[in-house]
Amino acid sequence: MKPQLHKLPLISDNSFVYQKLSCNYFPKPWHFHEEYELVLIEESRGTKFIGDKVSLFEDKELILIGSNIPHLFRNHEEYYDKTGTLEAKSIFIHFRDDFLGTNFFDVPEMKLVRKLLENSAFALQINGKIKKIVIAKLVEIAEQKPAQRLLSLLEILVRLSESKELTPLLSTAFVTNNRLTKSTNNKKDSDRIHKVFEFIMKNYKHEMYLQEIATLLNMSCVSFSRYFKHHTGKTFSEYVTEIRITHACSLLMQDNESISQISYSSGFENLSNFYRHFKKITGVVPKDYRLRFQKSGV
Repeated sequence: MKPQLHKLPLISDNSFVYQKLSCNYFPKPWHFHEEYELVLIEESRGTKFIGDKVSLFEDKELILIGSNIPHLFRNHEEYYDKTGTLEAKSIFIHFRDDFLGTNFFDVPEMKLVRKLLENSAFALQINGKIKKIVIAKLVEIAEQKPAQRLLSLLEILVRLSESKELTPLLSTAFVTNNRLTKSTNNKKDSDRIHKVFEFIMKNYKHEMYLQEIATLLNMSCVSFSRYFKHHTGKTFSEYVTEIRITHACSLLMQDNESISQISYSSGFENLSNFYRHFKKITGVVPKDYRLRFQKSGV
């Protein structure tokens, strides 16, 4: 169940790729690439799959994704409505560690930036004041000349390397395994993982059976379970539970349904199981999660 390798062509006369994307929904499948990726979700909501992390994304989300980390940003269902007016907008930069020349980041003055790039293997969520600074700089780059763009990207990396407002998203176990395992360009595997994600996102609110998804992929239950665990680090059941809890978190932030109703509409048939899984994944019970969000003033 490997992601698809994307080989990103550099635009002529540029050492890195800067792009603004505006569409009905983010189209890229579960994929990875050699380049580092700094991505700003300007306007969009949905579920992000990065390595072994599953969580919601929303407007103004900013993440630095390291080299060869599989990822997918999947919009909420309403974005796929052909008659809808919702838009998915993002700005992203793809760059290699030699975009300023071979060994540039190995000089003593760039020690912190080199450490930042190494830590990006954990996929870094960018928060707080530094997030506002980087977002402003990303918007500015669109109007800059090539040489200034180069300096702006370096400035962004230097500022990020000095910041304490970066949160790693991935587990040490996943990062270690990802470093040891070299993914290959396998369209069949990419299609398989896409089928799994689509199946989960369309059915997680209802009871799901392992046999259904195994049959969808023309695999036995035992083979699928082994396959899924090997490539995601989690069982199918654990992964589905995380999706359900992620959905429940979204509903709790809206504050217009009872906790019991949220439990059932997120795919849990048993309220006590919902509470148990919710606390295990988030660290708090649903009521406290809602109160924290309300107090945050978001």
